[in-house]
Amino acid sequence: MPTLDAFVERISGYLSAPQVNLVRRAFYYAEQAHDGQRRRSGEPYVTHPLAVAHILADMHMDHQSLMAAMLHDVIEDTGIAKEALSAQFGETVAELVDGVSKLTQMQFETKAEAQAENFQKMALAMARDIRVILVKLADRLHNMRTLGVMPPVKRRRIAKETLEIYAPIANRLGMHQMRIEFEDLGFQAMHPMRADRIQRAVRRARGNRKEILSKLEESLRAALERDGLEGEVHGREKHLYSIYKKMRGKRRAFHEIMDVYAFRIVVDKVDTCYRVLGSVHGVFKPIPGRFKDYIAIPKANGYQSLHTTLFGLHGVPVEIQIRTREMEELANQGIAAHWLYKSAEGENLKQGHARARQWVKGLLELQKNADSSLEFIENVKIDLFPDEVYIFTPKGRIMELPKGSTAVDFAFAVHTDVGNSCIACRIDKRLAPLSEPLQSGQTVEIITAPGARPNPAWLNFVITGKARTHIRHALKQQRRSESISLGERLLNKALSAFNLKLEQIADDVLHTVLSEYRLAGRDDLLEEIGLGNRMAYVVARRLLAQDHEPAHNPDSPLAIRGTEGLIISYAKCCTPIPGDPIIGHLSAGKGMVIHLDSCRNITDIRHNPEKCFPLTWAKDVSGEFNVELRVELEHQRGLIAVLATGITATDANIEKIGMDERDGRVSVVHLIISVRDRLHLSRVIKKLRALKGVMHIQRIRN
Repeated sequence: MPTLDAFVERISGYLSAPQVNLVRRAFYYAEQAHDGQRRRSGEPYVTHPLAVAHILADMHMDHQSLMAAMLHDVIEDTGIAKEALSAQFGETVAELVDGVSKLTQMQFETKAEAQAENFQKMALAMARDIRVILVKLADRLHNMRTLGVMPPVKRRRIAKETLEIYAPIANRLGMHQMRIEFEDLGFQAMHPMRADRIQRAVRRARGNRKEILSKLEESLRAALERDGLEGEVHGREKHLYSIYKKMRGKRRAFHEIMDVYAFRIVVDKVDTCYRVLGSVHGVFKPIPGRFKDYIAIPKANGYQSLHTTLFGLHGVPVEIQIRTREMEELANQGIAAHWLYKSAEGENLKQGHARARQWVKGLLELQKNADSSLEFIENVKIDLFPDEVYIFTPKGRIMELPKGSTAVDFAFAVHTDVGNSCIACRIDKRLAPLSEPLQSGQTVEIITAPGARPNPAWLNFVITGKARTHIRHALKQQRRSESISLGERLLNKALSAFNLKLEQIADDVLHTVLSEYRLAGRDDLLEEIGLGNRMAYVVARRLLAQDHEPAHNPDSPLAIRGTEGLIISYAKCCTPIPGDPIIGHLSAGKGMVIHLDSCRNITDIRHNPEKCFPLTWAKDVSGEFNVELRVELEHQRGLIAVLATGITATDANIEKIGMDERDGRVSVVHLIISVRDRLHLSRVIKKLRALKGVMHIQRIRN
């Protein structure tokens, strides 16, 4: 374990004497606060904060971060208030400590909810000061290093959380070394036997690889010397978790992964990187399609390097990374290099810090629109994908997106309003489906329309958390406004039985009912009615306080226009269309589902006024409605084409088509077609009956 003297000696190399004294004072304060507390391993508790501060000192973090590391468990574990820390060490340090502290006072139903809420709190603190996450990562790293003393169940839970959240965050912030240690420690805790077997296999393979490695290294050094280029050549070892991920993800055997040899060449400046690339391509032939220039287009976390794969000796693949010393430091330390170089060593480090801030800003946006902390953390996990594609806007701006992103993800990345009003896209100047996955280098143009709204089907293919959150948010807003509109119609319908309208109800009466129902306002009450959570007739009687008798029968049907949107749906069991006799089933939380009056699925509840509502079609009903047909016809060549031609001739659309052969002579075709109303359907059926070979047509209702 590190001692205080060794730690002070370590930080004295880059901090001033007064700053070192402040850090020392924070240590003594923590030691006193944690007095009598011990870790599970039996050591005094203060050894943990000291070890966390040591990890940050290795990154040359500033004195306030080191003080926060010393004090990071004080609020959570010792009952000392944030205000006391603020008085002793200043507002900044107190805010950092509070950002890392868990929400211990609140009660959560599940462990997952508690973790999600704590992460959400930390994300908000990160937005104020990015150092919060660095202190948290160092805290988690020391906990992972000392995980062996924990019971197996807790060990696996902490390891899973580390692999799912903290390792990807370290990667997102460009902290390569920390990510690798997180992944290997997490892998060993989650799957000890698998880690042990791969570790032994790596040791065995290392002996067999020595000769080839040294020959390859000699060839690369010789190439650099021949061309008068200076650079350090290092062999790169694959770490355990990356081997395991490749074996699982790409379904490859261990020897296939270990047959690839990897080197890193570190040079003095960017110009030399490209010269070295030419030099190594002169020694071994490059494998086509395996060159990536992350110097010209850095990764989302600021990582920069040239990557190429060559055919080495005896056709062995050789992976080469070429980068400058600053890029090497930034790749290993990531955002922490900002403090190491005090942001003075060129634009790259400032860029890395700006990208991290941009990412945190994105987290805040996700948090604002998410319904719950669990939805927020699910979206954060989605956004921590390591692989990116690089897409161009029509004006030549580069956008970074996770691998597998679609035009809808791109639209939301450009701007929320562009995503919300998106209706189509052009990829490399050709019209393409919105669901098509994008490839690096493509130019994407989004076509928008005023008044357009996000489509619920987009949730099936979008990749980014931003797109998913905004689509859900827009659909919730749309659903709310539609629920309020339907609720108002239903309540006015119920009040019309008493010759009244909602506008005629006194404000004090409305407020009394709202407080009874524990609702904030009129719109909330109407939304509850529209969603089917409260019955319009019951609310109407409550508003009139039982002292009005109905002037006429309240069961006169409500007219359906077909434009109500998400809050009204049409039952798939009986597929009603305009002209059919219909009835509405109010389903709690879902709104109104429209069935045929004769539908078997609502036989038991159709006379229950709390569940069902009489409906009729409005004169100006609009939209397209699905209906299912069963067509029996003689088996003949091209019968699907014959049917399709007949249906399109009547201006109807085929949504789905399926066929099964009843015997060698007769085929049965199931069609789902969209029509405007019963009159339109009768024209379709009449047209189909006139086709040669059609024997029988039936509309399927249940």
